[in-house]
Parts: sequence; C-alpha cells; structure tokens
Amino acid sequence: MVEERRPWLVWHAIAAKAALVHGPSSSVWRSTTAGVPFVPAETWLGARGAVGEEAVARIVQRYLSAFGPATRADVAQWSGLPLAVLEPGLERLRLRRFRDEQGRELLDLPRAPLPPPDTPAPPRLLPRWDNLLLAHADRTRVLSDEHRQAVIATNGDVADAFLVDGAVAGMWKLTDGRVELEPFAPLPRTARRELEDEARRLAALAAGGSVRCSSSTRSEDRRSRPPRGRRG
Repeated sequence: MVEERRPWLVWHAIAAKAALVHGPSSSVWRSTTAGVPFVPAETWLGARGAVGEEAVARIVQRYLSAFGPATRADVAQWSGLPLAVLEPGLERLRLRRFRDEQGRELLDLPRAPLPPPDTPAPPRLLPRWDNLLLAHADRTRVLSDEHRQAVIATNGDVADAFLVDGAVAGMWKLTDGRVELEPFAPLPRTARRELEDEARRLAALAAGGSVRCSSSTRSEDRRSRPPRGRRG
C-alpha cells in the first residue's frame, strides 16, 4: 500500500516504469482520474510495445496520421522528444515533403489525404487539453496570440474551447448538464446556429438524452466582456 502525502505522484512513476495505463473506467465525464484502475499496456494494446528507433518511428507515424503535414518542430512539440532522438525514427519512414509559406519543410505520410484549401471546417467543441491545441510548435494556425492566454494558462492547463472555421473562437463549459458558450467576439449567424446545434448534441450526450443549451451568444451585453477564465 502506498502511503505518501502525494500518492498520485508515486502511482504515475509506477505506471511509467511498469508500462501501465488507465483502464476504460477513466473515460467518463469527470475532472480527475482518481480511483480508476491501472492495467498493463500490453493487455490493453494486445501486443508488446516497440523500443528504440522503431518506437520513435511509430510515434512519428501516429502523429503525422493525425496532424500532418507538419514540421520536425511540430513533432518534437507534441511528443516531448528532442530532435536528436526523433531524427533516427524519421529516417526509418518513407515520407512526403512539402514547403510552407515560410519555406519550412513539412513532412507527411505517403498516402495521407490532402483536402483542398477551401474544404469547410464545421464548428467543433474541443475537450480540455485537446491535442489540436497542443500538437504544433506554431499554435497560431488554430489559436491566435490574442486569445492564447485565455485558453492556455502559464501552468500548462488548457481550457475547453470551440472552433469556428477551423480556429479557436471562444470557450465553453458544461454546468449541470447545460453547455454554456462564451465566444471571444460576435459570431456569424450561420456559425452560431451550427455551434449551438453541436452544443445541444453534447448536452444530450452528457445528460443521457436531455437536451439543454445555454449560449452567451444570445446575450448582447456579454459580448464586450473578456472571456471567463482569462489569466494574466
């Protein structure tokens, strides 16, 4: 039995050393994972994990399958691995290479889809610590510098945010089964309607079928206020 002032630190160390992961019961609507069981990663994944350069190559492959095309710096930001560790894994993969507007090299998987630039990006509610907000070295592609402090705190905490046209346009929270939307600025009518539809679907999921939605977009006097959760 672990008897420490901060037992969660001990359990995180044990989980990392013994290759343990949280069990399925941690995937619930809750703010912490306290009290959920650990299971061996090999049992959960159905196979032993890779090691060395093979493991790095798999990490890069999984990252690019979700976020490519991306720079080496993007992969390093998301994985937490230095470029010196990533390079051998990159060399094991056959990758497509592009250049962005600033001349930076972009890497992608050979047959990964490349949607045209005018592909519509529907409004989406992102959960706390969503990878989209943390997976790039240059976060301005989805989160402007103007609103970064409101969404990402100095301690690394990331708020629940929502996207409009592929960019963060405000924050949201779930309170007593009610979704509250807090846009940074007035939203176009179509985007607001689609976002509220998305919020209703989330409220229904969280409430087990009961649909309720509360949106600050309907309150004109709140549009000029700074978004809740802004940190200096």
